[in-house]
Amino acid sequence: MGILEGKNLLVAGVTMNTSIGYRVVELAQAEGANVVVSNFGRALSLTGRVLKRLDPVPPLLELDVTDDSHLASLAERLGEHFDHLDGVVHSIAYANPERALGGAFLGTEFPDVSISVHTSAYSLVSLAMACKPLMRPGSSVVGLTFDARVSWPTYDWMGVSKAALESASRYLARYLGPEGIRSNLVAAGPLETIAKKAIPGAEEFNEIWAKRAPLGWDPKDLTPTAKAVIALLSDWFPATTGEMVHVDGGLHSTGA
Repeated sequence: MGILEGKNLLVAGVTMNTSIGYRVVELAQAEGANVVVSNFGRALSLTGRVLKRLDPVPPLLELDVTDDSHLASLAERLGEHFDHLDGVVHSIAYANPERALGGAFLGTEFPDVSISVHTSAYSLVSLAMACKPLMRPGSSVVGLTFDARVSWPTYDWMGVSKAALESASRYLARYLGPEGIRSNLVAAGPLETIAKKAIPGAEEFNEIWAKRAPLGWDPKDLTPTAKAVIALLSDWFPATTGEMVHVDGGLHSTGA
C-alpha cells in the first residue's frame, strides 16, 4: 500500500513530461492516489498528449487560475471525479521573460508585475479557496517555490512573486489550519523545466549549484523534488504547516 493510497488529488500546472508536476503525478499514482490534472489555453492539448504516457491516464481539466469563472466552477467540475479532495498541488508561475526577468527589474512596469504576482502568488490562495468546498481535515496544499528569501541573478520580478507566494502559504496555513488543512511549499533547486528555460541567463543557476550544493545537484532529476511534494501530501506530516522544505542539495545552508 502506498502512502497516498485512496487519496484524491488535483495537480495544477502540468505541461510537459519535464514538468515537476508531471513527475508528481507519476509518483502520486504509484503511491495509490487518484489524480486530476489541470492546464489551460494552448498548453492544454500538449498536456493531454503527455498524460497519455501515464497508466492510468488522469482526467484533464481546463483551469486558468487567473480566470474567476474557471475557479468558480472548479469544485463542481472536480466533483465529477471525486466526492472530496485530499490534496492540491500548485505548480504554476509566470512572468514575462523579456519585461520582468533577465535583468529588467528596474524598468519593469506594473502591468507586468501584476501579471506575475497574480499568476505566481495570489493564485495559490484563489486555487485553495476554489478547492476548499471539497477539502476536509487532513487535506494538504503544496506549492513550489525557488527560495525567495534572497535575491538571485536574472530572477527579478519572479523572485518577488515567489516571496509573495511564500508569505501567502504561511497565511493560508494560519487561516486554514483551524479546519485541519495544511499549506506548505517545496523550495527546489534549479531544474531543467520549461519555466527555467524561459528565464534569460538561467544557466548561471547551474554553475552556482555545481560549485556550492553540499550534496551536489542534478538539474535533470525531478524525483527528489517530487518526492518531497508526495511526502507533504501524505499523512506523514500531520502537524507540519506554513513550512518551506528545501530540496536543493543543501545549497540554502551555505554562505559562500
